[in-house]
Amino acid sequence: MVHVDAEVISRCLNGDNPAWEEIVKLHTKRVYNFCYRFTGSWDDAEDLTQEVFMRVYKTLKSYNAQEGSFSTWLMSVTRNLLVDHYRKHKKEAGDVALEEVFETVESNPSRTKTAMDQISTNDKIEMVRWGLSRLSPDLREAVVLRDCEDMRYDEIASVLRVPEGTVKSRINRGRIELARILERKRSQVEI
Repeated sequence: MVHVDAEVISRCLNGDNPAWEEIVKLHTKRVYNFCYRFTGSWDDAEDLTQEVFMRVYKTLKSYNAQEGSFSTWLMSVTRNLLVDHYRKHKKEAGDVALEEVFETVESNPSRTKTAMDQISTNDKIEMVRWGLSRLSPDLREAVVLRDCEDMRYDEIASVLRVPEGTVKSRINRGRIELARILERKRSQVEI
């Protein structure tokens, strides 16, 4: 995880362009990857990454190192922008209620076994991207922050503004649902 020290942030707040460029350079890839994993669109991820950094530039003075790392704060800003984007561009005719998903998984727990074991290595990345795009936003962002961004539970709790227990639950449910989605897709391919 990349750390930005207080000196770089202070320089940036005082109008030092190279300090701002350093922040952008250190964090662009992570922000872009998070946006892409959430939206599944290269173009949307690029646009959203630019929006994140515009928002960060405008609100950098609100960052408080006593409340957590810069990286965690940045991911919170990114997450908030993604939530706004999702609400504005929701294309599906309503997400499946989470309760329905859990009933399905609980009624057939064998579905949660790793469907990934039976998918060729070349297809795994694309399948996971596809599967992530089918998760509800709450589950997707928790799984992406933990499994793709390698954030700690306490950092994710801070980004999502939920208790750590909720984070762990969402990650667990997201992984189960992802396995169910991938298993269903694998079954369809075999037919």
